[in-house]
Amino acid sequence: MEILFVSHKYPPSTGGMEKQSYELIKGMTSLTKTHHIVYNNKEGRFSFFFLLGKRIRNTIKENPGIAIIHFNDGLIGAFSMLHFGYSHLKRTVTLHGLDVVFPGIIYQKIILPKFNRFNLVFAVSNATANACRIRGIESEKVVVVNNGVSNAAKCIKSNFDVSSFLLAQYQVDIKHTKLLVAIGRPVKRKGFSWFIKNVMPKLNDDFILLLIGPVPKEGGILNRIVNNMPFILRNKIELFLGAASDEGELKGLLKNKLNSRNVFRLGKLPIEQMDAILGIAYAFVMPNIEIEGDMEGFGLVCIEAALKGTRVIASASGGITDAITHGKNGILLPPGHIASWIHYLNLKSDDKDSICLPTADVIKFTTNRFSWEKMCNEYLSHFLKL
Repeated sequence: MEILFVSHKYPPSTGGMEKQSYELIKGMTSLTKTHHIVYNNKEGRFSFFFLLGKRIRNTIKENPGIAIIHFNDGLIGAFSMLHFGYSHLKRTVTLHGLDVVFPGIIYQKIILPKFNRFNLVFAVSNATANACRIRGIESEKVVVVNNGVSNAAKCIKSNFDVSSFLLAQYQVDIKHTKLLVAIGRPVKRKGFSWFIKNVMPKLNDDFILLLIGPVPKEGGILNRIVNNMPFILRNKIELFLGAASDEGELKGLLKNKLNSRNVFRLGKLPIEQMDAILGIAYAFVMPNIEIEGDMEGFGLVCIEAALKGTRVIASASGGITDAITHGKNGILLPPGHIASWIHYLNLKSDDKDSICLPTADVIKFTTNRFSWEKMCNEYLSHFLKL
């Protein structure tokens, strides 16, 4: 069996979808004969999409053993419907969440139902699968295969002095504090500004929140154009581009002295420094909120934090409920429910620990349930059935 993988989410770009795409192609190469056409930033994205159909046909012509073409997200899968010349092959697609719930009458009513043309639709979580079925994708074509995680993400003792680093680089003194860490891009569904505005002011005084992730550059023609659009249109463009939809409110909150005393933005950090911070953190928080037309497809960063032995406290939102099992490798709280978040975080340590497994058990549970190898073997099983 030969499979052609097609993806526009791939390294050197970074992110959950890029990581999943890379690990899927790499893992499948060790299991069966594969070919791939991926976007690697060496050409314009428009050029990549414009030439994609021709490249697929050429690859098939040069490799007549190809039996399956797999598109690794909904955008490139939808775009492939414009192609011709390979309808005789089995076609599959992975859907990640936003590419299912993206708002827009044309996408929801015309494009998405056409995904029934695919022989198989992989959903990265049960929440994503349910969103597919609700929107008319045939249930028998939808299968759930969770993303994986590298065992290398496990907690490793570091000699990196986090306390000295934070004090020297950010003037943050973490002595006698409880360190909360949130990681990701500032998009609305992540709930960063919601958490700072509604939860942080009601927590005990010894809590500090560190935000780790890229800080969008100010200005730029695209940003100015998007910011001047009507909200309905701007919202769709921000979702489509993965833009920092929470950035404006987040910056405004951090200018307030009441917030800036216990919330600090570190920007994007090298993986070694981020791991070291997670290693000493009181908890990793993922306070996602429900946003119409958007969803967290899986929540890979939760698993990575759990494997480092960090207590994980997350919203029971979207695919996060696949990544975290309450009381096993983390705690799930109602999304957007202020009182629940305040109550749990302010509990005494003894009370919290009574509903959490020991760190070693959390790591073992997460390791047994999630791995890139397991993900690839499940994909292979479904490919073979085709």
